[in-house]
Amino acid sequence: MGRSASNILPSHPTFEAFQAVFKNYPVGQYILNSCWTAGASTLIAILFATLAGYGFSRFQFRGKGMMLLFILATQMFPSVMLFIPYYKLLGTYHLSNTLTGLILVYTATVLPFCSWMMYGYVNGIPKDLDEAARIDGCGQLRTFFQVVAPLTLPGILSTGIYAFVTSWNEYMFTALFTSSDMKKTLSVAIGQMAGFDSVMWNEVMAASAISSLPLIVLFIFLQRYFISGMTAGSVKG
Repeated sequence: MGRSASNILPSHPTFEAFQAVFKNYPVGQYILNSCWTAGASTLIAILFATLAGYGFSRFQFRGKGMMLLFILATQMFPSVMLFIPYYKLLGTYHLSNTLTGLILVYTATVLPFCSWMMYGYVNGIPKDLDEAARIDGCGQLRTFFQVVAPLTLPGILSTGIYAFVTSWNEYMFTALFTSSDMKKTLSVAIGQMAGFDSVMWNEVMAASAISSLPLIVLFIFLQRYFISGMTAGSVKG
């Protein structure tokens, strides 16, 4: 026998769980950490991915095909294989338990696929525009920033959405590389709300709803760019 709608929906909805989350945990700091690490890694990834996509699309050089294949091959290995190299690298440069170290890890994680997306998108822009710009006296960088980059805006937005969502939801590296409670991101904090003897599911669900809200808003306003950019990056080459 299925339950009626009156039994499924709560009879007395409250916001006590949300109040408890903000009272018992430094959620504001967790949100700030997530916004800073995800936002910074997204901007860095967009910049380098766009330049990489333009370079692979417009220039011919020895080993280009192998480099593209290598970038794609990096996505075939599980992320856990990178734990020891990342750990040693961050330890060497004293970046363990820092937001800067997390930004570098996030950027390295999303950059290969972002580069492939931008490569496919830039390939869809006619090279005649580059030639026309050079005839008008534009150099290579000016051609990129004033002619090509504005035309890749949908691809840049879709790449940025992918990078931001991936960085925002990242759990494993953040949990391993942060020991201070004030350096945790929201995703790690939610995972650690479960105690050894009990789990306050109402608080966990409230924190999860808070974590999902920025992503929902992002998709509502930019979903058409994300879908068009993903399609272009996958079929143009």
